[in-house]
Amino acid sequence: MAAIRPPAAVHPPGAAAKDGTGRSDAAARRHVRRKSAALEYIALASVPLTLVLGNSMLVPVLPSLARELGVSSFQSSLVITLFSVSAGLVIPAAGYLSDRFGRKRVMIPALLLYGGGGILAGLGAVWHSYGVVIAARALQGVGAAGTAPIAMALAGDLYKDAQESRVQGLIEASNGTGKVLSPIAGSLLALIVWHAVFWAFPAVCLLSALALLFFIREPRRKAASQPLGSYLRSVADVFRSDGRWLSASFFAGAAALFVLFGGLFFLSEVLEDPPHGIDGVRKGLVLAIPLLAMVAASLVTGAIIKKSGKRIRLLVNTGLLIMAAALGLAAFFHGRLYVLIALLSACGLGTGMVLPCLNTMITGAVDKARRGMVTSLYGSLRFLGVAFGPPLFGWLMEISRPAVFGSVSALALAAFVLALLLIRPGEKVR
Repeated sequence: MAAIRPPAAVHPPGAAAKDGTGRSDAAARRHVRRKSAALEYIALASVPLTLVLGNSMLVPVLPSLARELGVSSFQSSLVITLFSVSAGLVIPAAGYLSDRFGRKRVMIPALLLYGGGGILAGLGAVWHSYGVVIAARALQGVGAAGTAPIAMALAGDLYKDAQESRVQGLIEASNGTGKVLSPIAGSLLALIVWHAVFWAFPAVCLLSALALLFFIREPRRKAASQPLGSYLRSVADVFRSDGRWLSASFFAGAAALFVLFGGLFFLSEVLEDPPHGIDGVRKGLVLAIPLLAMVAASLVTGAIIKKSGKRIRLLVNTGLLIMAAALGLAAFFHGRLYVLIALLSACGLGTGMVLPCLNTMITGAVDKARRGMVTSLYGSLRFLGVAFGPPLFGWLMEISRPAVFGSVSALALAAFVLALLLIRPGEKVR
């Protein structure tokens, strides 16, 4: 005999069904969607944040590393350089694998490898083995290759139109926030023991991997059946058809980060020199000011562009022009610390205007099957721009201050001219 069910609740005409909290069903569904979207945003934003920790959090402990392991300053700097170079070389391969097998299938193992490298580096520090630390840092770089550039491609897979632009701005803001917080966090962890920063990586990477696993539902995809050669030819086709503006965008993105982080390296040196003598956590707080300008500009830019080609072109050109002007003016202000901080903050503002626009255009330039490779090539150039900014600034500093800022102002101006001539998005960016 069939079970007798109570009659379904009957609602008066025009009345919406209520859930247990008194909300209508439609309102409850909107609440669930907003909560789900917020968790997705947190998961995606955790990835570039984790990547940034790989270098920035170690900067404050390099003198202690050199002293405790009995190595030179140059050898201690390789702990950062080797991480950057190995990541930059492996990023394109990670992009291909994400196109073939899926973004999460690359990002989650990459994060676990990144965290595992932190454990190995910590053990190397305990054992006073420089060789183990260096090998662990190279391993971490390989893991880092499968993080932030793939997150950018995943955002392009998950979101469209204004929502995608907003998320790309969030990704850049998270990147900048990590750069703000990580030197301060590294300084504070070093108060416990100098190698505590290595042991922080596993926890951060595990949390990010779990967030991706549980909060992100990647769109279904079929494994790519085309051979590697055919795949690479299809990627080459993208550059044959859109190569002019893509190349200009790649150059602008790498130049923007090269200039900003080279400028921060210059500021870091100035802060420690007499008469300022600012170091430790206080120095980290001062260095955070230009980065906070970048974070704020990234969030606002991502919210307002809404894939509008006119807005993107205006913001890219304006941002690059602000950078060129601020850096050019910095060549003429000697000994005025507050003016230098203000000009580098203007440079950060320009960077925050440029990068979310470039991210939105580049992720929209190709279909899902090739997006990982294209964004990874872009990410690789950005990564190398950050890596080589400080040493090249250091070399120019040995010549003169006008040589430093005159050169990088010219570089920003060249990026502006190329963007003005070659980056011409339509009314609506794909």
